[in-house]
Amino acid sequence: MQERFQAVLKRRLQVEIQNHTPLIPWESQLVEYPEFVEEPAIALVPAWGWLAQQSKLNLPVSLPDTIFQQLMDKCQLLLTSSLPLGPKLVQAVESLFPEDYQLINDLAGLVLRTSYRSVDALETIPNIEKDYSDLQPRQQMALSLMAAKQLLENLTLPVSLANPVIEQQWQTNAGTLIIRVELQLLGQVMKLCVHSELPTIGVLKLEGNGTQAVASSGNANKASLELDCLPTNQTYTLVVEFPEIEQQPLLLAINLT
Repeated sequence: MQERFQAVLKRRLQVEIQNHTPLIPWESQLVEYPEFVEEPAIALVPAWGWLAQQSKLNLPVSLPDTIFQQLMDKCQLLLTSSLPLGPKLVQAVESLFPEDYQLINDLAGLVLRTSYRSVDALETIPNIEKDYSDLQPRQQMALSLMAAKQLLENLTLPVSLANPVIEQQWQTNAGTLIIRVELQLLGQVMKLCVHSELPTIGVLKLEGNGTQAVASSGNANKASLELDCLPTNQTYTLVVEFPEIEQQPLLLAINLT
């Protein structure tokens, strides 16, 4: 008898709930909820726009992204410095290994003297592994110094009347950036001309000798600019900005010799 009473009461409660669904405390009216809720997509942080350039460096082991970016930032800061290449390499790398200045200095000299571009060719770092985290600190220093040397070379565009044209390519997450620099002598006037092919909408700024020129690609994939220049040893800077892929511009040094 009691079981039957409980069954009847249960059915009556079910009918009552179906006809008069109770509200959750925070509801003011009945709301239909989906059977499941899709988790929102995780917002991905865009990759650093200049990271793709590492694939063009001649290194036997890839650097971690954060270390490559730090080296790139340091090298750009040192571009217009009058320091010789050796001290530039040391300054580019020393913040990664703050306790080993003398060893970094010694390895920088070795990197400058060697004709090889492969870290495993250096006598000081035999049996190199395949991952940066597996390297000994001495190996990591040598690898970072070699990367810094190549970055400084890639960021510097030397031109002269004897060699008036130079072309450099940079890889970005959007594709290849091509920079072509020409030194032109037109009568008594010397001009520094920069032509570019861009992977996305960009802005170029050329500065030096107290003057500057700015050009935008708009919807095209090319931009050009020029400046009058003096036939003396000078350094001009070229800033390349791609607002759609990276807020940090690329800084190049154009050395007139």
